[in-house]
Amino acid sequence: MRVRGFGELEAVVMDRVWNRDPYTVTVRDIFEELAEERSIAYTTVMSTMDNLNSKGWLERERDGRAYRYWATLTREEHTARLMREALDGGGRSELVLSYFIEQIGPKESEGLRNALRRLAKQTTPAKRSSQAKRR
Repeated sequence: MRVRGFGELEAVVMDRVWNRDPYTVTVRDIFEELAEERSIAYTTVMSTMDNLNSKGWLERERDGRAYRYWATLTREEHTARLMREALDGGGRSELVLSYFIEQIGPKESEGLRNALRRLAKQTTPAKRSSQAKRR
């Protein structure tokens, strides 16, 4: 399972961190989960989580001799960022959106309509306020 923007093990670690979100995790927490499924060294997990911290995907704070880690973005925020990158790099945005909409089902389509309505309600008062300030 490779998530775009992550290496193979990074994707697995981020999945485990997101599954625990909003809780913090230690290297030991993730190592113990992974060791049940595969042969892996504690130091490999530690290095991977340190790399994810260096890349800005995980934050951490010292807790005794260990670190507690948490994701800087939710899984959904990360996915939205990937969608934005795909839209920006995929050619003409209106065509990309059109093809995307053609591929989603009725339930997802209704969810999209609801999200657009919600966003319209949120931005309308803000737009009115900024327009009033300009006058």
